[in-house]
Amino acid sequence: MWRYLIPLAILLVLIGFFWRGLSLDPSEVPSPLVGREAPAFALPSLHEPDRLVTNLDLAGEVTLFNVWGTWCPGCHEEHDELMRLAEEEGVRIVGLNLRDDRETAIQWLSQVGNPFEQSGFDGDGRVAIDWGVYGAPETFVLDHRGQIRHKHIGPITHQDIDNTLLPLIRGLEQEARE
Repeated sequence: MWRYLIPLAILLVLIGFFWRGLSLDPSEVPSPLVGREAPAFALPSLHEPDRLVTNLDLAGEVTLFNVWGTWCPGCHEEHDELMRLAEEEGVRIVGLNLRDDRETAIQWLSQVGNPFEQSGFDGDGRVAIDWGVYGAPETFVLDHRGQIRHKHIGPITHQDIDNTLLPLIRGLEQEARE
């Protein structure tokens, strides 16, 4: 009898693990950076190559740090939502232009609108690696002290804004005022 129960028990445990795995959201990859200060970086500005964009620019107020590229279909998909966040909701957004052609990126933003207060130009992708970026788009929410509080992988949707990002941003803004 035991020789039948042991394989059955193992099978049930494996089914439990598989069932749990199927219920996980693949877009929610945990980041070891959440709760830590933003990694140090200094990059040339996309629009003004002689000016630097650094991690220090992310502190002072709640900031959305968005990794994007013109080559990225998901970035095109989320662009209207970023514009809404910047224009209608007044959210401060700093961009990290990843492995792009500078002139193509500038031209694209001039055509579709620029939600970014500023964008660093990460032509070789080294800064994105330091941030643990798997690919674009990825978005980080930073508090006023420059600590990473949330990471979102993939295009931002209207639901992501209403259900996760805006409540978090508003809560962090309230925390900064206190």
